[in-house]
Amino acid sequence: MPSAVELNQFKEIAAETAAAQIKDGMIVGLGSGTTATLAVKAIGKRVSQGLRIIGVPTSEQTAQLARSLDIPLATLGEHAQIDMTIDGADEVELSTLNLIKGLGGALLREKIVASATARFVIIVDETKLVNQLGTHDPVPVEVVPFGWELTGGRLRSLGAKPVLRMQPDGQPFITDGGHYILDCTFGLIASSADLGNALDKTVGVVEHGLFIGMTSQVVVGGPEGVKTLGNGSKL
Repeated sequence: MPSAVELNQFKEIAAETAAAQIKDGMIVGLGSGTTATLAVKAIGKRVSQGLRIIGVPTSEQTAQLARSLDIPLATLGEHAQIDMTIDGADEVELSTLNLIKGLGGALLREKIVASATARFVIIVDETKLVNQLGTHDPVPVEVVPFGWELTGGRLRSLGAKPVLRMQPDGQPFITDGGHYILDCTFGLIASSADLGNALDKTVGVVEHGLFIGMTSQVVVGGPEGVKTLGNGSKL
C-alpha cells in the first residue's frame, strides 16, 4: 500500500494532467474535496500564467480557494452549459466508470454541475479503482433534516445501514444546502443503476452519491505515472 505522501503525489500528477486539458475560454466546473483541491490549485497556476477561463465551484470551500487563486467565478445561472468539470471520486467502478462521490459532503452541488457538463473528468489515485461499487466506501445520501429518522428507516428497507454523519463537535454535519447526510453501507452493489433509481424514489432523499453514466474520463495517478480510462465523452 502506498504511503500517504505517495498517494498525494499520485493525485497531484493526475490533477495536473487533467488541468492541462483545459483550453482558453472554457467554462470549467471546479470540484470539491481533497483531490479536487489539487486540481483547483493546478488550474490556478495556469490562470496565473495567462489561461482565461471562468470557474463554476461546487462548494463554498472550493469557491473560497478559487478566489484566493484569482480564478474568475460565475454561477450556473450565468453559465448553464459547462465545457469541462474536474472532480475527484471515492470509488470508480472499472467496468462502467460509475462513481461513489460525496464523502466530502458536496454531492448535491457536484451532481448538479456534472449534469450540466459536456466533459466530466475524474481524478483519482489508483486505490480508488474497484471492480464493484461499495467495495470500500458507503454511499452518501443527502436527506432533509425534517423526519430524517423516517428517511433512514426507508433506506434500511433498501438494504442500507445508514449512519448520520456528525461533526467533531457532536452536531450533525450540515451540507451547503442545509441538509443532513446519511452514510449508507450497502456492501457490494450489484447494480448501481437499480439502487440509484430506488434512492431517487425514496421520500426525504434530496440526492445520493451514485454518479451513474456521467463520467467522460478518469485520470489515474500511480507509481508508473498517469493513465486514462474512458474515451473522453460521457458514457
